[in-house]
Amino acid sequence: MSTNDDLPVAVLGAGIAGLVAALELQRNGYPVRVFEAAPVIAGLGGTHHDDDGFTYDMGAHFITNRLAAAIGVSGECRLVHRYGETVHLDGRYVDYPNGLLKQPRFVASALKARVSTPEGDPTTAAGRFRRDYGTALADTVALPLVEAWSGAPADELAASVADKIPTSIAHTMLLNALARATNRAISVGYCWAQPMTASVFHVYPEHGVATLCERIAEQLPGVIQVSSPVQAVIVHDGQVQAVRVHDEEIPVRAVVSTAPINVLPRLVEGSDRLDRYRRFRYRPMVLVNLKLRGRNLLSDVVVWLPTGFPFFRLTEATQSMPWLAPEDKTMVLCDIGAEVGDEHWTMDDDALGEYCVDHLEGIIPGVRERYLGCRVVRTPIAYPVYLAEYEEDRLALKESTGIDGLLSVGRHGEFSHNLMEDVYWTTIDRVHRWIADQKAGELLAIEAEERAAAVGDDEANPVVASGTRDMPRA
Repeated sequence: MSTNDDLPVAVLGAGIAGLVAALELQRNGYPVRVFEAAPVIAGLGGTHHDDDGFTYDMGAHFITNRLAAAIGVSGECRLVHRYGETVHLDGRYVDYPNGLLKQPRFVASALKARVSTPEGDPTTAAGRFRRDYGTALADTVALPLVEAWSGAPADELAASVADKIPTSIAHTMLLNALARATNRAISVGYCWAQPMTASVFHVYPEHGVATLCERIAEQLPGVIQVSSPVQAVIVHDGQVQAVRVHDEEIPVRAVVSTAPINVLPRLVEGSDRLDRYRRFRYRPMVLVNLKLRGRNLLSDVVVWLPTGFPFFRLTEATQSMPWLAPEDKTMVLCDIGAEVGDEHWTMDDDALGEYCVDHLEGIIPGVRERYLGCRVVRTPIAYPVYLAEYEEDRLALKESTGIDGLLSVGRHGEFSHNLMEDVYWTTIDRVHRWIADQKAGELLAIEAEERAAAVGDDEANPVVASGTRDMPRA
């Protein structure tokens, strides 16, 4: 007969978070089973190569040498030499952040905000950005981008939206200067769980970002089961008991879920503790990757477009990583905020490519003559939307799901803006906290058994026990 200690921990999802959690549990002696709904692993960490020689990553192209070292793929990575961002403002490009700091109207507005802001912390994104950066910069750049990215008015978003932006402009400027001096793309804003320093810079695996998930999966032989969506997480008396997969009920010690937190309540049977997360929203995105002739067509790797365009961000990753496209060709990724079923969502791929090319003429003159086709990705859960109305519940989720033995990890499971490296470190932290709780519980159980045994000995030999208790003190 098996004990609870013999039961596996079920991991829902074989993306970066699920695989990291499974490996860390296995390293600490816990049996694991990973259930992936898709026929392949990696999820948003996947990489695709097309017949024309272009490479596409589902998630962020940019990872750091620190993450590569932690996973053990440093020797398979290329160094990224440059990275930069600009803002398209009033028909011209302005460097971020240096160029924005040179705008007199932004500087004056920021100084005014410093001396005139009322006491107390703002509760909305609109209030936070206006307090921290001044009304001019907030209303002209920051808030239009936040609204395009989230699909919600800034005065309905929680102030914590601003936490995604580096808090120290001076530190950002220093790291950018060191990046130019060292000829390597020092990471700024791609990880918050670990320090941002000059020794942390961008690299890229030779065979794509999927290499990270593949390397972790190699250490989990016989553990990962693809094409196996979890139908239910079964809970009794507030404790996880089993999962249902392919109509089979599998007893488990615990569950680590990477499912979107607004989906997880639908999977849980036997508890309504997660129902408050059903209302959490994710922003859908339509990502249009344009294949173009030429190189360095944008002013920098990333261009932000606060107003005037259907896309709020353009990325020419080949400026940083030229190997992602054939020689003398490039890709420009157009990020379009959408809602499932709206005009952009339902437009067919060829029409979307033409649509983006039409609007890019003002950014890339002659772009139509360069156009070679496109690849479109639609994702209904691109970014968590931090609405102020459920901010308290979002913060509570950082501590616990409220169900014993149920952890929710990863970008979607934590409902966080984390990129790949943050997902790695926060997942390990959550797993280690669960392991610590397990060991603490085991110690308490042992102590309880010892106390019960001692009471049993006293009852079995009352004369000795009574005499011992009643002996006079010296």
